[in-house]
Amino acid sequence: MSRISESTVRRLSHYYRVLQEVDAEGKRLISSHRLAEREGITSAQVRKDLSYFGSFGRRGLGYHVPHLIEEIRSILGLDRRWRVAMVGAGNIGAALLAYRGFAGQGFDIVAVFDRDPARIGQRLGLLTVLDIAELPAVAAAQGFDMGVIATPIRAAQEVADALVAAGVRGILNFAPRKLFVPEHVALRTVDMTVEFESLSFALSQSLAPKRRRSDSGRGRSRP
Repeated sequence: MSRISESTVRRLSHYYRVLQEVDAEGKRLISSHRLAEREGITSAQVRKDLSYFGSFGRRGLGYHVPHLIEEIRSILGLDRRWRVAMVGAGNIGAALLAYRGFAGQGFDIVAVFDRDPARIGQRLGLLTVLDIAELPAVAAAQGFDMGVIATPIRAAQEVADALVAAGVRGILNFAPRKLFVPEHVALRTVDMTVEFESLSFALSQSLAPKRRRSDSGRGRSRP
């Protein structure tokens, strides 16, 4: 499946959300056109994305919603439970732990670690914050599939190395820096600063013509 692009996988996640909404509305069939319309893409793109994994629809009828939900759920690996270790019990870590939607999708945050003595031993929801020094032993006892890095920038690479050494195969990084991990470890970075900068660029570009017109008029002398 190495030919499957990250953008295709992300669209599958979007399809999954749409299908869940449609299923909640009580609808049992959906066309590729309707699915594409809800995502703002073409029906050809929907059919192409799904064709990588099999044939799920019937010409003239569309896709059976409950069946396609289960198929995509399986493709995304959501038909099993994933054990997740959180490193960083600050604001971002605490907010992620408070979000209950992860468990509903199969992601169980089973341990949280920090190196700040003021946080170690505190309760966050149902978990007690553990010393990061305990990560190897706890990982050996419990087994973690994924790790979440919610630490300051300076500690992120060290934490990534520790998670890899503990046998974690997937890392979700919230620290705004590039991390390096072995090829067998899947790494995804959520950099909110970059997203804000992207929005800033888009807004600045939309204002640029007005600025240029305003600037060009400043040097003109009146007749």
